[in-house]
Amino acid sequence: MLDFNRLPQHVAIIMDGNGRWAKKRGLNRVFGHQEGTKRAKEIIEAAREIGIKVLTLYTFSLENWQRPKEEVEFLMKLLEDYLQTETPNMLKQDICFRVAGEVSLLPLSTQKKISETIAATSHCKAMVLNLALSYGGRQEIITAVKAIVKDVLDGTLLPEKIDQKIFGNYLWTRGLPDPDFIIRTSGEMRLSNFLLWQAAYAEFYVTPTLWPDFSKTKFIQALEDYQRRERRFGKLSEQLKHE
Repeated sequence: MLDFNRLPQHVAIIMDGNGRWAKKRGLNRVFGHQEGTKRAKEIIEAAREIGIKVLTLYTFSLENWQRPKEEVEFLMKLLEDYLQTETPNMLKQDICFRVAGEVSLLPLSTQKKISETIAATSHCKAMVLNLALSYGGRQEIITAVKAIVKDVLDGTLLPEKIDQKIFGNYLWTRGLPDPDFIIRTSGEMRLSNFLLWQAAYAEFYVTPTLWPDFSKTKFIQALEDYQRRERRFGKLSEQLKHE
């Protein structure tokens, strides 16, 4: 029942619940992450098929570095394997791959695989797949402020020229539209330091479904919920009717 003329341009997803999914089944957490990767692949393909232009997946936060070393190493290897396997599919589906975050903190082998995938898919136009990796919204803003201060001191940027558009160009998501729709699985009611600047006018959708159980059908149901909403951006409903 989707209206393909009213799709969100940019969907961002906080993929939460892999560990709990595994625990409920008496399994090690790594099995939850493996199943979560399968679900990510399904949702990426669904978003491409439906016509979403930008899909951002919260894959690994800066706070996640505090997890046990073995789990972090497994997640990095899982990511490398995913990129190795899925790059041909991205090319086939015309998907451009991007990353937002402190990439320099990732293992060198992971950085290499990311760079290769970005380069290979740079010409793709149908959809942008943006992974938030080693990402934190507060750190993103601090990094942007430091870069702005440097350019002001260097004389390449005038302070009076700084506005929201200029500031956005210093963020890790530069060149991408702000998310229209943010989905969070597992029922937690918080942003978890995700896209703090960009989420200013995003619509939120929280589902108790754990990420490994978040199917294409549930994704479509979330999009249907989005389309039942009225986005006013501070205006009145009556004003929108005359636009």
